[in-house]
Amino acid sequence: MDDTLTVAVRVKPGAARVRVGGRHDGPHGPALVIAVNAPPVDGRATEAARRALADALGVRPAAVSLRAGAASRDKLFLVERPPAELAEALRRLRDGVGR
Repeated sequence: MDDTLTVAVRVKPGAARVRVGGRHDGPHGPALVIAVNAPPVDGRATEAARRALADALGVRPAAVSLRAGAASRDKLFLVERPPAELAEALRRLRDGVGR
């Protein structure tokens, strides 16, 4: 197993509630949609998305870091030391199964 996993994400800031799930075909390929309450100001939406992703994947927030897309809605996050079943969990979240 690799030490890191790259996750493409499409962030929807300013949402009424935090939601992780759904798919967006973006510039990094199929991306997981994360809606967050935070506004797209001073990195607040990115930070909220990082924490929501960690929570949805069941990993510590410190294990998730931004790789690309600080000023974009389309982002790449790195997940360090991902659990073996993480790829299946991501597929289910993108396809809207589960949460």
